[in-house]
Amino acid sequence: MALKTSRQVKADINLTPMNSIIRSIGLVAAILLSTGALAQWQWLDKDGRKVFSDRAPPPAVPDKNILKRPGAPRVLTPLATQDNADAAPANAATVAQPAASAPKISGVDKDLAEKKKKAEQEEAAKRKAEEERVAKARADNCARAKQAKAGFDSGVRLSRINQQGEREILDDTTRAAEAQRIQSIIDADCK
Repeated sequence: MALKTSRQVKADINLTPMNSIIRSIGLVAAILLSTGALAQWQWLDKDGRKVFSDRAPPPAVPDKNILKRPGAPRVLTPLATQDNADAAPANAATVAQPAASAPKISGVDKDLAEKKKKAEQEEAAKRKAEEERVAKARADNCARAKQAKAGFDSGVRLSRINQQGEREILDDTTRAAEAQRIQSIIDADCK
């Protein structure tokens, strides 16, 4: 057997703590990485078997069969055993309590609903203003048409300016056509 020099002994001594540090770091990393893989939900299925999942149980699973929820403390005792029938309600209350204290989400964004309501009110106001404007224009047209009709019905000779800028007297045919046009305006706007 060969004797080791002092250098070799020092190298062996330095490698041993380094190896244990590397092993410790590897072990810690493995533990930390495996904690992310833990299921967040645990429940008992209809056959009494434990189910582990990262998704919520189906709606058919009653609350008493849910053993663990995300963010809730883990319940270590089984819920549906004969031996601890009085402990089951206490455990169910422990599990249900964090869920009850969680903020309830209504699914409605208050700001969005408020903006939508305001936009609807503005749209209704615009429609009402437009309807009022149209009603006023119809009333004005009706008043003018009635005044023109009264002039045509009076029997006074009427004239108008043609496209060349000349004054022309209305004959009976033109007068009847104009009276009919005015009557159609009255029928449309004077309701």
